[in-house]
Amino acid sequence: MKVSVVGVGYVGLVAAACLAEGGNHVVCVDNDEKKIDDLKNGIIPIYEPGLTEIIKKNEAGGRLTFTTDLKEGVDNSLVIFIGVGTPSGDDGSADISAVLNVAGSIAEVMDSYRIIVTKSTVPVGTHQKVADIMTSKTEVPFDYVSNPEFLKEGSAIEDFLKPDRVIVGTTNHAVIEIMKQLYAPFMRKNSRMIFMDPASAEMTKYAANTMLATRISFMNELSGLCEKFGADIELVRAGIGSDGRIGNSFLFPGVGYGGSCFPKDVRALIHMGDSKQYPMTIARSVQQANYTQQDRFARRILDYFGQGIGDITLAVWGLAFKARTDDVRESPAFRCIDKFLAAGAKVRAYDPEAGAGELEGRIELASNSYDILDGADALVIFTDWQEFRTPDFEAIVSKLNKPVIFDGRNLYDPDYVRKQGVEYYSIGRG
Repeated sequence: MKVSVVGVGYVGLVAAACLAEGGNHVVCVDNDEKKIDDLKNGIIPIYEPGLTEIIKKNEAGGRLTFTTDLKEGVDNSLVIFIGVGTPSGDDGSADISAVLNVAGSIAEVMDSYRIIVTKSTVPVGTHQKVADIMTSKTEVPFDYVSNPEFLKEGSAIEDFLKPDRVIVGTTNHAVIEIMKQLYAPFMRKNSRMIFMDPASAEMTKYAANTMLATRISFMNELSGLCEKFGADIELVRAGIGSDGRIGNSFLFPGVGYGGSCFPKDVRALIHMGDSKQYPMTIARSVQQANYTQQDRFARRILDYFGQGIGDITLAVWGLAFKARTDDVRESPAFRCIDKFLAAGAKVRAYDPEAGAGELEGRIELASNSYDILDGADALVIFTDWQEFRTPDFEAIVSKLNKPVIFDGRNLYDPDYVRKQGVEYYSIGRG
């Protein structure tokens, strides 16, 4: 099938690469000339395991091309995916201006029937706004599909190629058959496609992300209560996770959630409720609990050093909001580091893939995890990268001024670490 994908950000690029892997001919369109030039030269703008390989393979096979010319993409496709960003506005709402601009531009250049598919996360009702703007600019027929993505950063390729489900929001049976054909390569064992109206598809995305954020925030809040009563959150997690009604997913306590999806989508759901005078009280509590967890972790470190924090150097392992990605958007590490810097501490950081982002020039960034330990006063862990899981504790003890670790991911067994001569503080384990 001939497909185009508008937007080569995280969602659009992964979708394009995987659709090409399924045998489709895919044209990637973006108005950022540098991104397109980089992609043509084999430079991938994001880190995602397996993405570079799959892009280069399908580009070499002639199934994946890149252009800044929207008309080229529209002319060479039946199905047009919109995968541009929908960032949070100042009021928490999702800014869908880029989606609407792309939809309008498609309408202006298409000369025959097309299927417009929105991959971007958009608030409920966007399907009607897209339809309205397109019909105002063209008399050429089209159909609209809401097809939200459910990709976890760090495992996005696997998630697309072997999805838990594919949500397709359309009531047109002819379009349903086309979407079935498009996703058929990823449904060989059994179909996991769920069809519904566009409004329900749009709502499903927000409901799923907010439910997952709720589980994380509940466990984080519970971890604080465990500390108050001397309980162990890891044992509690094992206990409740064994209940088939609850399961083990998204029950790991930590320093809080971040990234491009959960914070933005929780805010948008709250805003949608407010717009209809229907307060989303649980979602709002989830949002506050997440900020509270991050602040509590930072406060523990600040309180540990007290008035002497201005003379302290903290070594930080991990800047990305989670392992296997270079995404630092709304990373808990950044909120906490801001507080450390405001208190006068110096920060050295290491992350295998992520850069300093907005902290550029304010922290020292190193290319080796052990180099930043020399003469530092504590090690603070924010990201659960695999290489942090079995470190050389002897080296840590010898390099730090005082062997103390604040672990925001519960990577280690407390008894074992303390036997290595390390003063160890984790989440919800006393």
